[in-house]
Amino acid sequence: MRLFKTGLVILAAALGAGGVHAQADYPAKPIRWLIPFTPGGGTDFVSRTVGTRLAEATKWTVLLENMPGAGGNLAVAAAAKAAPDGYTIVIGQTDNVMLGPWLYPNVGYDTVKSFAPIVQVSVAPLAIVANAATAANPKLGNTADMLARGRSQAGLSWATAGNGSAGHLFGEQIKGATGIRLLQVPYKGAAPALADVMGGSVDVAIMSVPSVLGLVKGGKLTPLAVTTAKRSPMLPDTPTLEEAGVRGVEAGIWLGLFAPVGTPPAIVARLNAEINKVLAMPDIREKISAGGATPVGGTSEEFAAFVRTDYAKWGKIAKEANIKIE
Repeated sequence: MRLFKTGLVILAAALGAGGVHAQADYPAKPIRWLIPFTPGGGTDFVSRTVGTRLAEATKWTVLLENMPGAGGNLAVAAAAKAAPDGYTIVIGQTDNVMLGPWLYPNVGYDTVKSFAPIVQVSVAPLAIVANAATAANPKLGNTADMLARGRSQAGLSWATAGNGSAGHLFGEQIKGATGIRLLQVPYKGAAPALADVMGGSVDVAIMSVPSVLGLVKGGKLTPLAVTTAKRSPMLPDTPTLEEAGVRGVEAGIWLGLFAPVGTPPAIVARLNAEINKVLAMPDIREKISAGGATPVGGTSEEFAAFVRTDYAKWGKIAKEANIKIE
């Protein structure tokens, strides 16, 4: 019996050493970085900026994979079901991780229980934009004109990145605060939504500043307002909603990386450390900032605490808006 117990101890030690060795060798194969929206939007921009440099700096193979659908929840649910080995991670955000479980009956994940938060990557205000071709049109040249159209019989069509997105709930908040008629038009990401705004088939869109900044600079979109308490440094001439007379309605959007729950802490720590190194690089910080977002970084513990707090906040907003998506 004594020899049997000794053998079990040796076997356990060997298995433990093997696990530590496997983590020390991480990554031994490509890492899938899931992006919940279509190419061309703010989430895609930040993901490719950080993910490409991560691969260059570490010599890892990082596969940046767009997986749009269900307001961004498709990719998040896929990550939740992936093996917890560090080889599938997802860039979640306010649109999906914070809102999905509150709005969808069978979203496929639990924000707090299904993931090991890795690091917060960036934060950005949302911007309300209109077709630049209508900028000279007094009916839709600024926030006051937008609200006037919303109070008309026709109402205001409002493009978002999908049902249950931050833009969707934010629109409901504006609707409640102002009493306007608002028709949400959901898309599978920022790029197709903005294309329809530029094409004139939708009045306005609400997207993150990184999603719209290039088109604003190119003269194709006109920003009407930003949704944070302070103006965006990248859109300094664009007023806040508060300045435009819409009070008590404020929101931003953040991006962060998650691994499936059960991913070894050593692997989460390795990913956190390497991504923090990338986020500290001056050219990466400048590129993200020039795109309209602010790099964040920090520990995985800080990010996990932030996720719990923000999740509770958005749960309150979702309940007050009384939105449920089948």
